[in-house]
Amino acid sequence: MRNQGIDCQALLTHYAFESMGFYDNHILPRVLDFAMKRSALAEQREWVMKHVKGQVLEIGFGSGLNLPYYPREVRTLSAIEPNTVMRNRAMKRIAKSGRTVSLIARGIDKKQFLTDGSFDTIVSTWTMCTISDPAAALKEIYRLLKRGGKFIFVEHGLSPDRQVARRQKKYTRFTQKWGGGCHLDRDIDAILRASKLEIDKLEKFYLASGLRAGAYTYRGIAVHEKPGELRIRDTPLK
Repeated sequence: MRNQGIDCQALLTHYAFESMGFYDNHILPRVLDFAMKRSALAEQREWVMKHVKGQVLEIGFGSGLNLPYYPREVRTLSAIEPNTVMRNRAMKRIAKSGRTVSLIARGIDKKQFLTDGSFDTIVSTWTMCTISDPAAALKEIYRLLKRGGKFIFVEHGLSPDRQVARRQKKYTRFTQKWGGGCHLDRDIDAILRASKLEIDKLEKFYLASGLRAGAYTYRGIAVHEKPGELRIRDTPLK
């Protein structure tokens, strides 16, 4: 539709993009910070940090909500956060933490400018749902871990309950657009088993609070094989 030489469709599209930019830069970061501070999630962060040691990389660092939970001996860490707004919010928490954090802007599904086997531990908390290529991310995580290194994670994902899974698939259309690219229906177990990482521990459960479509949780540890380790896989590597 045109009016007096003005392309109204183009104008509407421009304002739509402007509105989404305002939402992504000013509203969504605050919503995520508020939602991710829930006490039910604090318990999961504590579980993750009990297993952290050595040289640490955190993927999906966000605004740095995990910082207070790191063990006292972890004074330095590397952190991947591709979102500029979230990195800026994280700087305030980093300054208060007393820790040295090297922030990396490149997403984990892209090859990092880091050498193979750089880390003893890689941490992910509620991050895999937003990564555009989780298989590529796990390939990079495998590369960056030392032999015997651990990928420690807590993620939400696909529920085994059919009714919940249907709602997850339905709601994902909304959360992808308004929830920072979140996929509620990702099968974290299957994604991990298709990677080169070996699952050492995996727990699946619903969080005590929150909508069930977003509360089904995968929590565990996957490892980079140790030197000389013999492994028998159920499924072939991709």
